[in-house]
Amino acid sequence: MTTQNKILFTKPPKTFAEQVQILQSHGLDIPDQSKAEFYLSQLNYYRLSAYCLPFETNHTTHQVAPGTTFDDVLNLYIFDRELRLLLLDAIEKIEVSLRTQMAYHLSHRHNTAHPHLDPSIFHNTGRHQDGLNKLKKDVHQSDEDFIRHLTTKYQETLPPIWAVVELMTMGQLSKWFSNINERQDRKAICQVYNLNETVMTSFCEHLSLVRNKAAHHARLWNRVFPKQMKLPTVGPNNLINSILRLPHNDRNLKKLYNTLTIMLYLMDIIAPGHHWKTRLKNLINTHAIDPAKMGFPADWENRPLWI
Repeated sequence: MTTQNKILFTKPPKTFAEQVQILQSHGLDIPDQSKAEFYLSQLNYYRLSAYCLPFETNHTTHQVAPGTTFDDVLNLYIFDRELRLLLLDAIEKIEVSLRTQMAYHLSHRHNTAHPHLDPSIFHNTGRHQDGLNKLKKDVHQSDEDFIRHLTTKYQETLPPIWAVVELMTMGQLSKWFSNINERQDRKAICQVYNLNETVMTSFCEHLSLVRNKAAHHARLWNRVFPKQMKLPTVGPNNLINSILRLPHNDRNLKKLYNTLTIMLYLMDIIAPGHHWKTRLKNLINTHAIDPAKMGFPADWENRPLWI
């Protein structure tokens, strides 16, 4: 639609009380209006109303199914918030582990503390230079004592790789890892996870997207992600037999189930003795969530990793 065909937005701002009335007009049962006003004053109508969508019987009029309450919507919102926090907990551990493996294996395999400065180690020189420029900016802006010490004492343009990886976000880490030229280097980094390096590369790119959504408080629980990650076809039986495999165009492949399954697999390696799986199951049960909305198969709790 061109600008000349667009119309002006003329809807006036609504008070919190008026926002409650709008939700009621959509059929939402709100016995405690002051409670609803309070939550709307903290969560934003536009944000909270998105969690009404699964309850709607008509997306044009936004009418919800009879008997749907404000607490039903709030429960879904709280579940999604706690799910984001749970995912960020696992992503942190995976990110720190991958930083460690990349720094260790690149430095040892190339016998240098600064493999990141050697363009021959990386496939795309433009992406490598972009990565270096970003690292230089991050190092310059860093207030970490260890970075200040290394940049003050040593003459290299950047600190050793085991220091600079600590400044990399999941997105940067994914870009550096996927740009490593030699397959043997990537395989060495992935060996601790017993994953194919192409699968790990794809998963890191996907995890960067999930992490960004979670960190910016976006809805996760029933989200369909735009790009499907590569799934392992060989590897440990517990992982292979827990992955959901469907026709390539099935929307459920772009939902959270396989993401959570690979995260759980990695957590078992990185943090043995963790309670992440139990916490996720308890979260689903406590909020009475239908896991099918996240792409979970009906038999998910009987699959090896989830037992």
